[in-house]
Amino acid sequence: MMSKQIYRSGTSIGANIHEGLQAQSKPDFISKMGIALKEASETAYWLKLLVKTDYISPKMFDSLITDCDELSRLLTAIIKSARENE
Repeated sequence: MMSKQIYRSGTSIGANIHEGLQAQSKPDFISKMGIALKEASETAYWLKLLVKTDYISPKMFDSLITDCDELSRLLTAIIKSARENE
């Protein structure tokens, strides 16, 4: 069940970014990037649960959480830049 949740939140990140690239306005773009950022946060949560329950190894967790954190930082920067350029 947890693996399904991480699958949903993880794939939602990309889906919202893709949808944001086709946004009809700057606020729409910012909204989609914000949703993607929230999904990245949810994905980090599920990763933490998966490692605590030994569903994934600490090594796998470290790799995935690093990627998730990097993606969150990128999305935060994108949102900040888009807001400054409104």
